[in-house]
Amino acid sequence: MKRPRSLRRPNFRIADSAQQAVGGFLLAGPFVVTEEVWVLAAGMNWLQGALTAGIVALIGYAALYRADTDRDPESEKDIAGIPVRFVSLMIVAFGSVAVLAVVFDAPDTFLIEQGVAGVELWVTTFRAVSVGAVFSVVGAATADSVF
Repeated sequence: MKRPRSLRRPNFRIADSAQQAVGGFLLAGPFVVTEEVWVLAAGMNWLQGALTAGIVALIGYAALYRADTDRDPESEKDIAGIPVRFVSLMIVAFGSVAVLAVVFDAPDTFLIEQGVAGVELWVTTFRAVSVGAVFSVVGAATADSVF
C-alpha cells in the first residue's frame, strides 16, 4: 500500500538508498549462489551481456518512473541529467550482486575451479552479476516505491 502523495517525501534521501539496498540484497542472494547463473553467464556472448545490463536499466527506470506515477524524473535531483534515485538504483542492483559474489567467493567456486582465468574471468563475472541484477533491481525498486 502506497503512502498518500501528501505524505511522500518528494526528494531523494540516503534512507531511500538504504531501502533500495535491503530489497536489492534480498533478491540478489539466491542468484549469486546458483550454479546455473554462472553456467549461463559463461555461455553468453558480449552482446547478450550488454543487453542484459540494458534490461536491468529498463526495468529499473520503468519501476521507478512508469509503475509509480507519483514520481517525476524531471523534478528530481540529477547527475549529468540522470536522476539520482535511478543512479542509486543501478549502483544497488549491480553492487549488491557483486558484493555478495565476492563475499560468497562465487567466481572462485564456479569459474576459477573450472579453469576460467584472466579477462574471461572478469567478463563472465560481469555477465553473472548482470543476470543477478535483473532480479536485484526488482527488489530494490519495489522497496524504494513501497517504503
